[in-house]
Amino acid sequence: MLQPKRVKYRKVQKAKGNMNGNSGRGHRLSNGMFGIKSLDQNLLTSRQIEAARIAATRYMKREGQLWIKIFPDKPITRKPLEVRMGKGKGAPDHFVAVVKPGRILFEVGGVPMDIAKEALRLAAQKLPVKTKFVIARDFDYNA
Repeated sequence: MLQPKRVKYRKVQKAKGNMNGNSGRGHRLSNGMFGIKSLDQNLLTSRQIEAARIAATRYMKREGQLWIKIFPDKPITRKPLEVRMGKGKGAPDHFVAVVKPGRILFEVGGVPMDIAKEALRLAAQKLPVKTKFVIARDFDYNA
């Protein structure tokens, strides 16, 4: 699963207000011809991203190429079960990626459009955000 090798701060504040507005960067296709774009905001865990990646690559039968355009770099902490309130913040439990509307999540290249569309649809089913299938501007429909 994806997680940072090192982090500057072991624990960060949640800061829900940070997810307001549209994605400032990462809203255009950069590598592949097809992709899925987020339509709402959420926190994606590394498990969800990995499940979506596996679903897409299995359908494509390892043909073409898949790019993951998000990375879970925000630690989320948890306190153990049945622990009383107080006594500080819990230990880091897992990492999440902050996703805003407009963010490209996955890109696919090197496969026909129908295979890419179905692979990304299967990947999108694993994610807790609404998504939209996007096509690169320079894609040739006649080829």
